[in-house]
Amino acid sequence: MPGARKVIATKEIYDGRIFLVRVDTVEQEGERRDIELVVHPGSFAIAALPADYTIVLVRQYRHPAGRSLWEIPAGTAEPGEPHDVGARRELREETGCLADSLELLSSLYPTPGFCTERVDIYVARGLHAGPAEPQEDERIEVRHVSFQDAWRMQASGEIVDMKTMVALLWLGERPI
Repeated sequence: MPGARKVIATKEIYDGRIFLVRVDTVEQEGERRDIELVVHPGSFAIAALPADYTIVLVRQYRHPAGRSLWEIPAGTAEPGEPHDVGARRELREETGCLADSLELLSSLYPTPGFCTERVDIYVARGLHAGPAEPQEDERIEVRHVSFQDAWRMQASGEIVDMKTMVALLWLGERPI
């Protein structure tokens, strides 16, 4: 099995609001090559469970997908922000919910071939409703759905978001 590659040089190509793009020149077994990558601060997603067999979904327009998607609440970490703190912040902003408990379900790399982003998926329980505080550019619809309906939405192609599918698979037909 191949080992790690030694980074010989790094060149930053783009530094944006959320991520930066760089090219690393790497060496492995005497061969050099350039690898393009997106450097992302990481993100988090929240499977919010307001009641037995119910999950909170949000629907918002996703420009890269070219359409509105149903997904679990999620967000990008602020600089230096622990993911559990960011998950609570994002849950409140997008849905207005506060959670009594937050438990890490899984961590995953959605696109490890070119991106450093790691997504931490949490389950939130003991929800208390409050006012949502979406960002200026966010137009979010919030819906509480049964797990059965969420599974139907996934099977019919209404839910195509990977982090949401992973959360549904992880939780199974009966939330843990």
